[in-house]
Amino acid sequence: MAIDDLLDEHEQSERVLQWLRNNGAGLIGGIALGFAAIGGWKWWEHSQQQQKLEEADRYSTAIEAIESDDPKAAELTGNLQPGMLALLAGLELAQKQVAAGDNEAAIATLEGVSAEDPALVEIVNQRLARLQIEAGQAEAALALMAQSDSAIALEIRGDAQFALGKADEARASYEQALTKMDVGSPMRKMLELKLTEVGGTPVEAEAEAKS
Repeated sequence: MAIDDLLDEHEQSERVLQWLRNNGAGLIGGIALGFAAIGGWKWWEHSQQQQKLEEADRYSTAIEAIESDDPKAAELTGNLQPGMLALLAGLELAQKQVAAGDNEAAIATLEGVSAEDPALVEIVNQRLARLQIEAGQAEAALALMAQSDSAIALEIRGDAQFALGKADEARASYEQALTKMDVGSPMRKMLELKLTEVGGTPVEAEAEAKS
């Protein structure tokens, strides 16, 4: 090997060592921070998983209480963190309360339920509105369904209007609901009977299917 080559290698080694002397602390600190970040992420991930497991346990406890008519069922359901499990438990509790004839409690339960998914919000509001109509709170039910135009929402809106003695408005809501409901829907016959009750005339299924 030539002397020049050895000098070049020596020079390169010195440069590397000098660079490490100048930047070693920062390099080591960066590595340490990287490991700390990884460790922090792992800790956070484990913590989140643990919280989910604990919430699942609380949900199971609440459902068992609901099914066994435990007086603490409402309290256990209310203690669940907002989310899908709390929503499911709330719907289950409200259904149980309705079956027991306690519509006021069911209304309170559904009013306390929250959801981020618009489709789930719609389901909760529909159940709540039906209970409100039965409880003589048709105005509240009408307000709850004011922004929805699905077939079920329009039917509920018609029910609320009928309960308030607004037959013409109820008829219009039922007619609009029928235009949005499938011809083969098992709910259609009931809706047609409601329309007839408020003075409307249901369109023949066959004629509507061709239109």
